[in-house]
Amino acid sequence: MPAIKDEAFPIGDARKIVADLLKPKAWIYWTDTLITLTITYSCILFVFHQETAMGYAKGMPTDSAQYIPAFLFSWQAILCYVVAGFGLHRVTNMIHEVAHLNATSSLKSFRIAWNLLVGVPAMLPSYFFEYHMDHHNNTIYGTHRDGEYLSIGRGPFFRVFMFLTQIVGQPIFVLFRLLVLTPISFLHPRLRYWVLTTCSSVVFNHAYRRKISKDAPRKWWAAMDIMCCLRAWLIPSLVVLGALGYSIGTPLSRVFTILLLAFLPLSLHYFRSLTAHHWTLDGRQVSFRAQLFDSVDIVGNRFFTEFLYPVGLRYHALHHMFPTLPYHNLRTAHERLMAQLPADSPYRELVYPSVFSVLKELFQTVRSIPKQASSQLSDAA
Repeated sequence: MPAIKDEAFPIGDARKIVADLLKPKAWIYWTDTLITLTITYSCILFVFHQETAMGYAKGMPTDSAQYIPAFLFSWQAILCYVVAGFGLHRVTNMIHEVAHLNATSSLKSFRIAWNLLVGVPAMLPSYFFEYHMDHHNNTIYGTHRDGEYLSIGRGPFFRVFMFLTQIVGQPIFVLFRLLVLTPISFLHPRLRYWVLTTCSSVVFNHAYRRKISKDAPRKWWAAMDIMCCLRAWLIPSLVVLGALGYSIGTPLSRVFTILLLAFLPLSLHYFRSLTAHHWTLDGRQVSFRAQLFDSVDIVGNRFFTEFLYPVGLRYHALHHMFPTLPYHNLRTAHERLMAQLPADSPYRELVYPSVFSVLKELFQTVRSIPKQASSQLSDAA
């Protein structure tokens, strides 16, 4: 990680270079999302069709086969599963753009459409991520009040491991939130308030508590909650109908197929997040410069990196420099900055040649910081 100095980050020249790139283009958002959704949902439907057509795996006992998705025995369905996983990774990460568009009241029709086409089917309404703007607040970033920050880069490795276990825990949390907490939250205003502040943000830092402003769109949130709740209850309801022999029912293995479909994009999301920052801040309030130097731009291997870091997330340090810069202009902005900023510009220190270079540095700091702390304690003693 580059050394962080106390002087201010010279952002004035950089802002002039990208000033004409700050306006989002609606047609790009719509085209990107609709094409990705068409491919993704087509692949998911093929996976489900293959599972239905194949039925139980041949030669397996019925009581075992009901727990094993049949699509795993078809290479065509497995291929579609992989394509669908990366498609879901891309289209669900668009929630990040939706959060920023919401903060600037931009592209309202797109935000509504994203929720109806993606948020409800994926059981991930955009308001679960609206807290994200705190992550860009200099007084909050990297502190215990930042829902997206954990100091896992300070070690030990166990903290990195626990961070990655959220891949398994998040689907369980979301289902419990929608199946159980959503309906009971409407029984009393105080219960609703507790659910909104404590259980309505998809975070890394689970000590985070959301603040609800007086002008919060609670009716819109309630509508999203009800639709997502019905979507969630559809899963066990169809399994029960399948067990009762109804034609519209589905086998229990379908639940495991859905969980597997969630597992791949979640894994990609957490891996992407692991390499978006250095995660070495100690919880104290830091400067804007420190926020930038804790963030990463990854420019190498464009094809491979684009799949891992969709919708411009490979330029994460640049995004923290200019949070309102739309994702479709991040690459152009980065290329301009690299071409026009001075050779000694600190922006160049934020750029890494590959995912692996970021991981290498992360693991080095995870090992070194605990050793440094132990050495300092020994010296003090």
